[in-house]
Amino acid sequence: MTPTLVRHYLPHAGPAPRVDLGARARDWSEIQERMLVPLYEAVYERLEVGPGTRLLGLGCGSGLALLMAASRGASVTGVERSSPERLALARERLLPDVWSPRARAHTRLVYGSPRDAADAETPGYTLVTAFEPVGCLAGDAEGLGELLAFATPLTERGTPVVLAGWGPPERCATSSVLRVATRLADPLRGTGSPRPVLRDDLEEVAHRAGLRPDGSGRVACPFGYADIESAVRGLLSTGLFDAAITATDQVQVEKELAEALHPYRRQDGTVWMPNVFRYVIARTT
Repeated sequence: MTPTLVRHYLPHAGPAPRVDLGARARDWSEIQERMLVPLYEAVYERLEVGPGTRLLGLGCGSGLALLMAASRGASVTGVERSSPERLALARERLLPDVWSPRARAHTRLVYGSPRDAADAETPGYTLVTAFEPVGCLAGDAEGLGELLAFATPLTERGTPVVLAGWGPPERCATSSVLRVATRLADPLRGTGSPRPVLRDDLEEVAHRAGLRPDGSGRVACPFGYADIESAVRGLLSTGLFDAAITATDQVQVEKELAEALHPYRRQDGTVWMPNVFRYVIARTT
């Protein structure tokens, strides 16, 4: 695939980095996405996701969280608006040709906004998830608020809405690595640049969306990689280093990211970074 010009979440600030979007989506799907499996499992267990669940996943990416819900018997709808490449991988996972027509009828994947995922005949959703962590990029809370404004009218009253975010920096080893992005992107600080995680990020998003808080939790989500190279590819696939790449170049970002990962490299060459993620459950009114 020919590399494509891309600028995620950035204002105009000079030439955009050349990124192979297909390769980045595959790195997300094959390396990085699984790091949040403990979060998905904890939420689904707590909310008893099963055959009666009609789930709307916001920012569904390559669909691993939806696949896990579908394996519990839930009907799932995924919405993705920033990466058609990730959504194409979700289609491969969730809508394979071998699936029966009945199974395919319980799965929908939409590129666009939540309002593109429903019509007058669609039953109200009974669970909304936004698993892409909030509170790391400047402007991400506002983007999620926009999605929620479209999503909440499509739910039944009292439907749980799950918001996820990074835990306290002192309990997230990856925070020290993300500081590479902050330092290198400093000339472009603004939308798209990493920022410190705030304690009440998730609650603030819920409040602005008119949701009623109904619990929260913390989940250990260690980031483990086969080697430094895999760790660099996985972390770059998140998009959190895009502003740094634009401010400098990809070679420099990869070099400094690899150096920042060395304290977490174990004797067998693997990389292991303990992290804690938060989630908040809020309900529609």
